[in-house]
Amino acid sequence: MKQIIVITGASSGFGALAARALAHAGHTVYASMRETTGRNAPQVAEVARYAAEHGVDLRSVELDVANSESVDAGIARIIAEAGRLDVVIHNAGHMSFGPAEAFTPEQFAQLYDINVLSTQRVNRAALPYLRKQGRGLVVWVSSSSARGGTPPYLSPYFAAKAAMDSLAVSYAGELARWGIETSIVVPGAFTKGTNHFAHSGAPADTARAAEYDEGPYAGLAEQSLKGLASLEPVDADVGTVAEAIVRVVDLPFGRRPFRVHIDPSQDGCEIVNGVADRVRAEMFRRIGLEDLLSPKI
Repeated sequence: MKQIIVITGASSGFGALAARALAHAGHTVYASMRETTGRNAPQVAEVARYAAEHGVDLRSVELDVANSESVDAGIARIIAEAGRLDVVIHNAGHMSFGPAEAFTPEQFAQLYDINVLSTQRVNRAALPYLRKQGRGLVVWVSSSSARGGTPPYLSPYFAAKAAMDSLAVSYAGELARWGIETSIVVPGAFTKGTNHFAHSGAPADTARAAEYDEGPYAGLAEQSLKGLASLEPVDADVGTVAEAIVRVVDLPFGRRPFRVHIDPSQDGCEIVNGVADRVRAEMFRRIGLEDLLSPKI
């Protein structure tokens, strides 16, 4: 069944790949991004070119996840054009790299805003439409770092993705009776094929960061990145994340998995999540809320 889909952070990386894959699967896809007439104007042009060349229904929409007015306007435009909205995909995010102490509190807040608060802005704009329809799907692009192995110097990003994942879990139960399904897609650390590491933020307190470049932690940054890259199989393909999102969207309502892991490096997240999700399910059963574990049909 053709779905009307919006995906955040779709100017590059997982978002751009998933937007194209979903469009090829026959859906109407709104690749949302900020600064569509400025910095991302080339990406908007590329979306239009790709759609025309491949004969798919792929569109761009101005939507800055850090700005509530922009989010509200973007979602309203989609509803006005398409008449409905079926799937919301939370993909927007940003990474940082460096010793935690060298990041300012303001930098932590900014990273939380992009990775966590952005989803709340989009939900508040989109969920009223989905609840009114009595049917919908929310896909959260989490990270294996939320519960898997956590190499050093990525703590602001790890903490933000863990918060986003926790929010997704809570939302799942609160949306089930409205007929809204939840799936959490959990990619591992893909060091190639996305801009995550290349465009990662750096500590603002450069003097404090320099202290970590000497003494007992000298060389740790290089060792950490090299170690991560060594765990990644040579055939690891970021396109598998987009493929996983397409499979989730295309499954029948009520049969979509709560979680899907795509982790070539096998950092252990799938094991920990398996335990945590079983504990959640058991708690719901013990308190008489088992129906919240699946969407109302």
